[in-house]
Amino acid sequence: MQPQKALTNLPQLRELQKSRGGRTSRLYQIYHTDAFEWLKTAPMNSIEAVVTDPPYGLVEYSDKELAKLKNGKGGIWRLPPSFDGSKRMPLPRFTVLTESDQKSLRDFSYRLASLLKCVLVPGGHVFIATNPLISHLVYESFMKNGFEKRGEIIRTVYTLRGGDRPKNAHDKFPDVTVMPKSCWEPWGLFRKPCEGRVQDNLRKWKTGGLRRISASEPFKDLITSSPARGHEREIAPHPSLKPQGFLRQIVRAALPLGEGTILDPFMGSGSTIAAATACGSRSVGLEVRDEYFSMARSAIPRLADWKYEASTAGTSGVGRTHTFGLQGAATKLKNPAVYQRKDVRITGGKAVPANGD
Repeated sequence: MQPQKALTNLPQLRELQKSRGGRTSRLYQIYHTDAFEWLKTAPMNSIEAVVTDPPYGLVEYSDKELAKLKNGKGGIWRLPPSFDGSKRMPLPRFTVLTESDQKSLRDFSYRLASLLKCVLVPGGHVFIATNPLISHLVYESFMKNGFEKRGEIIRTVYTLRGGDRPKNAHDKFPDVTVMPKSCWEPWGLFRKPCEGRVQDNLRKWKTGGLRRISASEPFKDLITSSPARGHEREIAPHPSLKPQGFLRQIVRAALPLGEGTILDPFMGSGSTIAAATACGSRSVGLEVRDEYFSMARSAIPRLADWKYEASTAGTSGVGRTHTFGLQGAATKLKNPAVYQRKDVRITGGKAVPANGD
């Protein structure tokens, strides 16, 4: 079933959203719904960019496996031991995927790509989080649907994961590691084909490229990022939480002219929506699980209000972290005075961060 083609513009999208009873703010709408069902009836050419970290339709987010995760019994979630007092976050064991699991992943990715291609405007980009062990399965589905692969965003993230010795044989094989220690996370970057030249597409659809960091510095495909910790994780204790310091760079780059709507069809705790809100961009978030939707409702304004310090990482030219956030977003987003604040400027009738460039 394809999205209905009669709905083709943003006003129609807003009417559709109102009819579904989603929670709204000045900059974002979130919906407690299945992403595929929502996408089936979403307006054509109504979304300018997608930034998402899907569950990939695999068993790790089933009720059974999440119950095991909460009870500390493992299942597909590997539960590493503590190290020097540091509690290591669990992660899905993608090495245990069967042929059936891989087929399910391909089918899930293909279905997602086919629906996203309908709702995205020409030139719209998709940033999709993956894993080094499964990224090829995801990417082929997007390319089969006619998306242009525009590269990968490499998030270098150093955690306590990986690099383990053989299970139950640590002493016998002390110099052996089963797999490399994980130090990076790939985000696939895809684009719906433009209408004509990039400059023509930018004029008509406001998409086709990526927003530069500054006039002298382009957006880069290598970003240094620490895991979400401390206060961020207290606000949103989701097993796959991505830090605001990383997501705000992604969502800012996704809208080359700072205009349009970002969709996260699997928003989880709402970290992508919060990042878009902090950058002054409109966004739509979808989440089917009761627990995570409830978490997102409270976490989004608090994460959007989160002020992090700029990192010195990247002074050599890669991975720089910027503070694009609007201060006081949680308390001021619904106040018209937000448009009069010094850290916001008006561009094309829209509020954007004054420090965004």
